[in-house]
Amino acid sequence: MKNGFWTLLKQPYDGEDFFLPDLCSSVAVFTLIVLAQLVVLVWVLAQPVAGVFDWVQLAMASLFVQWIVLLSAAALCRLRGWMQRRPLALAVAVCYAVVIAPTLLFTVLGDWVIYRGLQGALHWDAQQLLRHGLIALIMTSLLLRYFYLQQQWQRQHQAELRSRLQALQSRIRPHFLFNSLNSIASLIEIDPAKAEQAVLDLSDLFRANLASPDTLSSWGEERRLCEGYLRIEQYRLGQRMRVHWSVVALPDEVPMPLLTLQPLLENAILHGLQPRLDGGDIYIEGRLHEGQVELVVRNTCPEQTDTHHGSRMAMSNIRARLQALFGEQAQLTGWRDGECFFSRLVYPVKQRPTMAEKSLPNESTDR
Repeated sequence: MKNGFWTLLKQPYDGEDFFLPDLCSSVAVFTLIVLAQLVVLVWVLAQPVAGVFDWVQLAMASLFVQWIVLLSAAALCRLRGWMQRRPLALAVAVCYAVVIAPTLLFTVLGDWVIYRGLQGALHWDAQQLLRHGLIALIMTSLLLRYFYLQQQWQRQHQAELRSRLQALQSRIRPHFLFNSLNSIASLIEIDPAKAEQAVLDLSDLFRANLASPDTLSSWGEERRLCEGYLRIEQYRLGQRMRVHWSVVALPDEVPMPLLTLQPLLENAILHGLQPRLDGGDIYIEGRLHEGQVELVVRNTCPEQTDTHHGSRMAMSNIRARLQALFGEQAQLTGWRDGECFFSRLVYPVKQRPTMAEKSLPNESTDR
């Protein structure tokens, strides 16, 4: 345990999620300013007061602490990349030095400016320097501990998210497996060339399933996989299935998780076209508009009955995967309108959206 700890301190930090956050961001700077001001306010309120509240003391203490906080944050911001490539012990020592050194410097300068009026030589009080240095040491230790715990929480959250995505993706696999194998088996004697192509298409689909669930691919790759899946189903359904693509407005390089559209197409075939003797049509429309990807699948469906509700797992899993990757702004809705069923998928191109999901008209659950 001890040897492992010292080994960790001697090695450069392993991983991109460095324990020290990016202090260059406006949010981090604002947070530090607010926290520093709260600490100053608590310290001033804890001082014994004779008469009215000493606003001058509050102003001078705020000025003293804010200068230290801003200069330390700027220095750590500039040194973050350098520290990330150095041993962890050295990075921690630099963090202490960057905070304590300005504290001691401003202690001496503050005494010279405020109490000596810029007159005479610089003078320092050993007890005052020790007191301010210990305060800076304790506050830096608390902040570093907080940053470390925050980093560990983020790591655990990411690990749980990857496990959740893997579980959701693995549940999608049976959706296309059995029908595809049956189609291939029926084609082996009738048309070996089509059977070979179907095996290749199926292998591509399984290769996509084995990919990392939190890795984004592209719309071009997703469409290629879906076209392969539709070829397999076309062998089985023949002229009963008619597919229409209208996706010119959706560039191939747009980020998209693999196997996002394919389960919707399988839903359309399984619950829409397959129960009808004359089959039906599947319309796939896609576009990129105002930073959002929108995919709409419209398919012919049989007359609605009360005895068959179909499987809701596909749409529920896709919705959960999208929200895990893109946040609550990702949407997947489905509704029926006459003899057609609509599935509408919307998500932001950005990796980390924060806007809340908006409900849509005619929204209903999966069949």
